Amino acid sequence: QVQLVESGGGLVQAGGSLRLSCSASGSIVSINAMNWYRQAPGKQRELVASITSGGSTNYADSVKGRFTISRDNGWKTVYLQMNSLKPEDTAVYYCNYNVNLYPLARNYWGQGTQVTVSS
Repeated sequence: QVQLVESGGGLVQAGGSLRLSCSASGSIVSINAMNWYRQAPGKQRELVASITSGGSTNYADSVKGRFTISRDNGWKTVYLQMNSLKPEDTAVYYCNYNVNLYPLARNYWGQGTQVTVSS
């Protein structure tokens, strides 16, 4: 079992920055990717950024150049540095681990952290 706990959300003015953290505990032998998703009111959850076990990163077009995903200590902690925040970045941000349980994979989710960007 894997537990994920996000932190670092809050209220910030447009143009400001926040850094989200996701701390993982439990037993993981192999991980496919660590991801950050977000869900704004009335909208579907969307993938914001991902980092694979090999260190490759991908970003949603809407956050490219502003957000940076990184990890520390193997798979224990994943971060999302968010700069130049916009009101449209307001959402609940969720940490997600896609864990390799060959031949299957399993997704684990954190409880979410609220990010509110005021104009």
